[in-house]
Amino acid sequence: MILLLQFLLRLSFGLATGMALTSARQVTSGYFRNHLYVTMGLTLLAALVSRSVAAAAFWPAVLALVASYVGSIFWLYEKPRYGLGCLMLVAGLALLAAWFSLPGFSLPGISLAGASYPGIPFAEPSVAAPSPAGMLPLATDNHGDIARGEGAELPRNTTAPVSSYFAGSRTTGFGATEFGGLGARNTLGRMLRGLDTLSSGLLLGITMAAMLLGHWYLNSPTMELAPLKKLILAMAVAVALQGAISAVGLWGNIDLGQQMTTQWILFLLIRWLFGLVGVSVLTWMAWQTIKIPNTQSATGILYVAVIGTFVGETTSLLLSSGMPFPL
Repeated sequence: MILLLQFLLRLSFGLATGMALTSARQVTSGYFRNHLYVTMGLTLLAALVSRSVAAAAFWPAVLALVASYVGSIFWLYEKPRYGLGCLMLVAGLALLAAWFSLPGFSLPGISLAGASYPGIPFAEPSVAAPSPAGMLPLATDNHGDIARGEGAELPRNTTAPVSSYFAGSRTTGFGATEFGGLGARNTLGRMLRGLDTLSSGLLLGITMAAMLLGHWYLNSPTMELAPLKKLILAMAVAVALQGAISAVGLWGNIDLGQQMTTQWILFLLIRWLFGLVGVSVLTWMAWQTIKIPNTQSATGILYVAVIGTFVGETTSLLLSSGMPFPL
């Protein structure tokens, strides 16, 4: 359920951001009003799901729901200035709720006890590893955080020696020594997860906003093409950012000893080929098509891109669950 919550909130954030990037002078108000109803549905479902898996995300999701409704009223009465403010509010609240639903995530001055969320197993049982003389074993939770305690065990996907997880050991890459110890590695993992939530939401939502805007040209064929071109360029930036973060996360997980099983490699290929490489190609195709110009063909390409982002980002959420760094 936590993965569903993340998907709903990321999509809400990105869709609201995509609409906020669209010029109200060049696009009719119905586009904003109708698709704020979409964010209403997404945040409503997110609020319901959050009650059982991430209570800290409940009120931001509810407020995003309210802002979506108020924003739709402003767009109904042709108040673009206030409508844009509501879009930005929806985006900010949805992103905040997505961050709050990340187990162990924290903001400056705000402590979020992610491990207390019901339904999220931490430090799952696995192959026990003997501890060095005079030292307690270590356990790693599903998101790569190190916990020291009596009888703790290493996770299934950890192949590095136990000694490499202690500060002062001779590790490389993302190991303890180079990044300043276990606390630094945990901090790096949380930072990457926060950035991954941002970039994933942008990729999901902006692609969806571009596809919906392409459909809107069927209702208003005289609209200028500049807004759609702007969203396609924003898609290119989002997929590049998400690709960079995923590459860093993949490098970090492999460096820490992730076992590359056939199943893991298969899902990783789906994540990259459909969600990143495929979407990049489709973004280029949509850009070339809109230059003809042919909005109907570009919209069809963007529809396939939406499917690609959905497949890629849901696969990423599944792969990243239990990994120290996002994929």
